[in-house]
Amino acid sequence: MAQVLVRQLDDRVVEALKARAHRNHRSLEEELRAILTSAAKPDRAEFWKIADEIRSRSRSTGPDSAELIREDRDR
Repeated sequence: MAQVLVRQLDDRVVEALKARAHRNHRSLEEELRAILTSAAKPDRAEFWKIADEIRSRSRSTGPDSAELIREDRDR
């Protein structure tokens, strides 16, 4: 796993993060890991953009499956 070093954080920021970690019953390291993991996830807009790209790539050029099923049932 990678490691990250963040320099020159304001003392008030560190104290606020420690307080947040304490409220969440975690160590400062665990709290920072949770914050960074959450921040790295795509937001809704990015998620839907990725989903649309996948959907457009996976569209079939063949006949619609619902039409094929309907034709089969009609026989």
